[in-house]
Amino acid sequence: MTTEEIDPGEIRFFCGSSQPQLAAEIARYLGVPLDNTKITRFSNDNLYIQLCASVRSRKVFIVQSLSPPVNDHLMELLMMLDIARAAAAREIQAIIPYFSFARSDKKDAPRISITARLIADLLQTAGATQVMTMMLHSPQVHGFFSIPTDPLSSRPIFNHHFKKRNLSDTIVVAPDMGQAKSAARFARDLGLPVAAGNKERISDTEVRISGIVGQQIQGCKRALIYDDEIATGGSIREISRLVIERGIEEIWVACTHGVFVRGGLEKIAAIPQITEIVTTDTVHIPPEKRHPKLKTLSVAPIFGEAIRRNYLRQSIGDLFVFGDNDTPA
Repeated sequence: MTTEEIDPGEIRFFCGSSQPQLAAEIARYLGVPLDNTKITRFSNDNLYIQLCASVRSRKVFIVQSLSPPVNDHLMELLMMLDIARAAAAREIQAIIPYFSFARSDKKDAPRISITARLIADLLQTAGATQVMTMMLHSPQVHGFFSIPTDPLSSRPIFNHHFKKRNLSDTIVVAPDMGQAKSAARFARDLGLPVAAGNKERISDTEVRISGIVGQQIQGCKRALIYDDEIATGGSIREISRLVIERGIEEIWVACTHGVFVRGGLEKIAAIPQITEIVTTDTVHIPPEKRHPKLKTLSVAPIFGEAIRRNYLRQSIGDLFVFGDNDTPA
């Protein structure tokens, strides 16, 4: 893919501290430099941030995942947006590979915040003129943003990865009905049947899956469990137990956002039938926390292509979560 039409002098590309490796890969895809950002702390723990390149009258891109420590990374992003706005940037795009607050998308208890909507408002107030993210936890979060927002799909890279495999006797399984539509699109791409768990969340770390709906698992030897996000791994362990009880001999796990907290990765990997866990680099996983069963795929080409097309005023509809054709041109 050529990027000759992008003028490196017209844009500035920065990142916070959450995922500098991914930001560097996106910049490399675009053929532009990743400009330096100075991030330190005062003695009272307040953040000090400086963008180390002029942004005046330029298009500014700021890459920052809202991964743990989430509040620190959010504050970095808000400050960087505010800096670019105050320094007279022409456009300011917040590139947020993992928008963790998307899980807070409704008021399901008294006196709580719909935090996804609050953060959407804060991003705009800080100076963002556009947002780009990937695989929001629920589609209604897209509607919380009052500025142009592009929710990209990770399915192209999962399709490319799994189409190389022998998929005979395989069924795609979503842990819950909320992911059933996305899993159905994924299964359609791979030419596989699909099923979904009937899940009830008991707490942040405990779930109960009472059954599986959709096409029959009996007769399949392998399950490809597909989810948007894995944190503690409770849903994956529970749905794995159910499919194993129904005769599944091997399990592949795929998720866009591998958060893997509280020993989630180790607990999933400890299940003998799970032979591979595939995630993306929207969330940084330190080398010491990785597992031999873990495979990480880069989403840099998807973000890079979406940014390139935006710059050239081209459609990116086929890169969206709901796109019929999720393969980048």
